[in-house]
Amino acid sequence: MPGPMIELKNISRSFHVKRNTYIQAVDNVSLSINEGEIVCLVGESGCGKTTTGRMIVGLLNPTKGQILYRGRDILHLDKAEQKEYRLGVQLVHQDPYASLNPSFTIFDTMAAPLKRHGHTHNDAETRQRVIELLEMVDLTPAADFLDKYPHQLSGGQRQRVSVARALTVNPSFIVADEAVSMVDVSIRISLLNTLLRLKEKMGLAVLFITHDLALAKYFAWEGRIGVMYLGRMIEVAPARQLVEKPQHPYTQALLSAIPEADPDVTRHKRHIQLRSMDLPSLLNLPKGCTFHPRCPLWEVGLCDTVEPELTHFKDGSAVACHVISRQREGERQ
Repeated sequence: MPGPMIELKNISRSFHVKRNTYIQAVDNVSLSINEGEIVCLVGESGCGKTTTGRMIVGLLNPTKGQILYRGRDILHLDKAEQKEYRLGVQLVHQDPYASLNPSFTIFDTMAAPLKRHGHTHNDAETRQRVIELLEMVDLTPAADFLDKYPHQLSGGQRQRVSVARALTVNPSFIVADEAVSMVDVSIRISLLNTLLRLKEKMGLAVLFITHDLALAKYFAWEGRIGVMYLGRMIEVAPARQLVEKPQHPYTQALLSAIPEADPDVTRHKRHIQLRSMDLPSLLNLPKGCTFHPRCPLWEVGLCDTVEPELTHFKDGSAVACHVISRQREGERQ
């Protein structure tokens, strides 16, 4: 059986912020993503999810740990393997206006990677392929967009161009970093549906990074969701399982905060009360479990002294919580 497409092995990333001071943006994170799989990374701002995505696509190197692409460490690939990795793993940025060159037309933006990597061999082929890609992301009629510049498009249209550009090199894996957060709420679902359709049509694996658990719930319903908190992975589970039976108190709090369409459900929904609403600073992280100052389940002498490991269970879930791991002792893998 082939191994995972992307595998993170205990990766960490620190940043120097001032003299003799570092922050640990990502701390000992492990995760594997298989061919054609959807995984969502969820968490509050500053939890390390974007840094994790940037390491996966090679924009940042891990301070510790390994990132494997099809079983090979991405820092030790030969020239041919490096090219395969660079083309196979693509990033869709959060801000489509900042990620598109304002002096290039949409055709120029799309044509550059096609020509550079030999996917088309003449102007007619290039034009036809650009039109096909724009139609794949629901920009129709595509010919109307070829000579436009990014500032002439709406936010949703620009993001669709960003997705189309990522597809020019026939990738097998896409990291979508808050890919719908800067577009109108009314078109977010449309963009997510486009990504889901492309995933099915092209067999793509997708890492979708978002702070919105409701979006993750919708997008990854057939995949998995990973929850991060202050640089650490605290829960990973199949999406349906995580939504219907969350384990970690932080995940329970996130889900309880999601508004429901039915007012009756909202009124009777159980809301998790945290001990504190303040998020600790990365410059002064709590000892032990970093969530313990806010956790309603914390135990003195355990949660405030010992850092919990991500414990894997037979049902495919994994949780970093002393209390939950003890309760589920007999279910461990």
